[in-house]
Amino acid sequence: MKLNELSPSPGSRKNNKRIGRGQGSGTGGTAGKGHKGQNSRSGGGVRVGFEGGQMPLQRRLPKRGFNNIFAPKVAEINLRDLNRFAPGSVVDAQTLAEAGLVKGAFDAIKLLGQGDLDRALTIKVDRVSAGAKAKVEAAGGTVELI
Repeated sequence: MKLNELSPSPGSRKNNKRIGRGQGSGTGGTAGKGHKGQNSRSGGGVRVGFEGGQMPLQRRLPKRGFNNIFAPKVAEINLRDLNRFAPGSVVDAQTLAEAGLVKGAFDAIKLLGQGDLDRALTIKVDRVSAGAKAKVEAAGGTVELI
């Protein structure tokens, strides 16, 4: 097989509907928008969530809870995820990001104790649970808080 012999599966590609291109196309004239009315006009239509004057769903439902936009974003790592690193290696934020264990922007990394650690590692994190620290030290490793 060569690159020039590749083709998409039958039926997986479809041409766009070309509206407003004459009566013979089936979508000429009003271009599939019907006759007159708000939705037929340029720039017409209603905003997202508008229900024709009826009280919209997002306003009918009660508010619940509180979302603190200033709360620090903490990336959580479990012990079972650290068995991929070589024994004796240093695990910090950079090595965790390279391994794909933490993604995006975060303010801190917390080590949690789910799973078991079967190798001695030096782990540098911002926070650690008591159970995770005990398991790391039992495996011969150390936890450094930064």
